[in-house]
Amino acid sequence: MKSPRTLLTACALTTGLLLTACGGGGEGGGSGPVTLTFQSLSDQPAAIEATQKIVDEWNREHPDVRVEIVPAGWDGIYDKLITQFNGGSAPDIVHYEAAGIVPFAKDGYLADLTPYLSEETRADIPEGILDTVTVDGKVIGYPTELQSYMVFANKTMLEDAGVEIPAGPTMTWQQLRDIAKATTGDGRYGLGWGLSSPTAAFLALAPGFGGQYFEGTGDSTSITVGEAETALPELVHAMAYEDESIMPVTLTQSGSKTLAPFYEGQIAMTVQGSYQAANIAQDAPEGLDWIVLPPLAGPEGAAQATSPQTLSVNVDSEHVEESAEFLEFFTSTENLAAINEADALIPPTRSAREALADKLGSQHGWDVILSSGEHLTSAPYLFVDKYAQWKDTVATPAFQRFLGRETDATGLARELQDGWKSIAN
Repeated sequence: MKSPRTLLTACALTTGLLLTACGGGGEGGGSGPVTLTFQSLSDQPAAIEATQKIVDEWNREHPDVRVEIVPAGWDGIYDKLITQFNGGSAPDIVHYEAAGIVPFAKDGYLADLTPYLSEETRADIPEGILDTVTVDGKVIGYPTELQSYMVFANKTMLEDAGVEIPAGPTMTWQQLRDIAKATTGDGRYGLGWGLSSPTAAFLALAPGFGGQYFEGTGDSTSITVGEAETALPELVHAMAYEDESIMPVTLTQSGSKTLAPFYEGQIAMTVQGSYQAANIAQDAPEGLDWIVLPPLAGPEGAAQATSPQTLSVNVDSEHVEESAEFLEFFTSTENLAAINEADALIPPTRSAREALADKLGSQHGWDVILSSGEHLTSAPYLFVDKYAQWKDTVATPAFQRFLGRETDATGLARELQDGWKSIAN
């Protein structure tokens, strides 16, 4: 990427007309209302509607600072943002996720929002979540939506197997393993877990076992793959091949494909992103009595690493302050509750989670899902240069080979560590 300083220097050498075009998309300097461009990635009808409602309300209340939504999709957005930032055509307000915006922040494309983050908002965001959008001590985005990994269960199958359904604030991985064994038999399996792309799940759930993988930031990063990091892959391996309680085909499927055998009663439980609660509520066959089990806890607790969706401000915007004011408005308790309900995700603030819990109660497992938000924290890999390359070219194939019994835990650790060293050096 080019440095914004390069872009600004180029702008200074052009005519006044071109100088105006080098901004982030707002109308600059002259009379009349300010217009802020908001590139939104919301792609579900309910979320699109909720986003539009928030923007409409802002525009009614702020006639001198209007926000214009620029629809965009998640597919190819990283490359699109690179082009936009390099070409000086990025919007004022950038919708993305923490894992994606960190590189842009490090290259100087995002405004420091620290001076604009209100004390009320700061206090409402748990420290671990705020850490996900803090780079070199600067807040470079507002977190807006989170997800966790949850266990969805066929209550009837658990009861028929005589299983005591966990009802505490968390459940242990050993409980999951015991329930999976108890509900396996007669051609049915206790668990289906779509692990065709296993890296995200394994790294997100590693903190519960004390696993971290990465230490350091940027290009000063080291990797450690020890017992804490391989504990979860080894547990899944044992359930699949010792207990034979995981449906084998699901290990090579996506999470969404694993829902089919869940609907058909072929598996008693499935691990999914929490957002699938909305899809299950809509698509599950009539009569399927499904529930959400408590958040999974390892020896170190129920912590999960997360990469929230975010809203950031283009550093070259002519209206950084106004854009930051809109972010404060967008992330109010009422608005965060509305957008997360629409997307079936978890609000990053305590007040929005409480508001959503009060509204929805236990419907479709919302109370349990929202409780998992208390355990979400920053992921070390968010701040690691070349993480995406390591994930795609090293980690995912290595985990797949391990789950396919082509290597053992020692070989897995060696592949993950050696692969990182070859990329980082």
